[in-house]
Amino acid sequence: MKKGFWGLIPIGIALLVWELLIRLKAFPQALLPGPWDVFFTFVELLKSGELGTALLRSSVRVFLGLFLGACFGFFLGLLMGTKRSLETWFSPLLSILYPIPALGWLPLLILWLGIGEKLPIILIFICSFFPVLYNTLRGIKEVPQELIWASKVLGASNLRTLREVILPLALPNILTGLRLEAGMAWRTVLASEMIAIPSGIGAMMWKAESLMRVDVIIVALAILGIACFLTERFFIWLENRCLKWKSS
Repeated sequence: MKKGFWGLIPIGIALLVWELLIRLKAFPQALLPGPWDVFFTFVELLKSGELGTALLRSSVRVFLGLFLGACFGFFLGLLMGTKRSLETWFSPLLSILYPIPALGWLPLLILWLGIGEKLPIILIFICSFFPVLYNTLRGIKEVPQELIWASKVLGASNLRTLREVILPLALPNILTGLRLEAGMAWRTVLASEMIAIPSGIGAMMWKAESLMRVDVIIVALAILGIACFLTERFFIWLENRCLKWKSS
């Protein structure tokens, strides 16, 4: 409780400074509306359903892309971690593709897929696929060989060794990869919606920019920040649960 309270103090100070700047007229009202104006805009967007609809569409894209990217990344990382020949074959190609930012694929995907729902989902898929793959691979490599040998000496099959020894010990690394990319997934969907999708939080911000509605932009940014924070906290909670199980 105390930790949460102290964390609210910087937010309160920022709001006070913001209100002070408005009262001193340091910025034009059109470029920086006051905190209360932004709050009333938030209430209006909430009542109209526009904010809820935009957030829902963006959330579906983020979590669907994360889920698909995590599944495929985990599966390929598992194969590469248990079959060293596959790691040798795939590593050169993956080493070339991994440094390319997910948004770097945007122009090519627009030409291939056009503008539609598939575009942001595939971008988030790319964003989450590589970190989960490499963290799965690293987690499997970090499992002590003595534990694997001991499991096989005790008569465990390869499948049982994988299920009861390798995967539980590799899981914290996998969740770390997901946690690190959760925020990036939201930033990716925001950028793709602003450029190529006519719905979602990013599209709402882009429309607000053309209408000079700075209050709407600030509301969208605040919602985006909260969504990133909650998504990251969820994966931190999962990671802590796994680490607690591992230490016990």
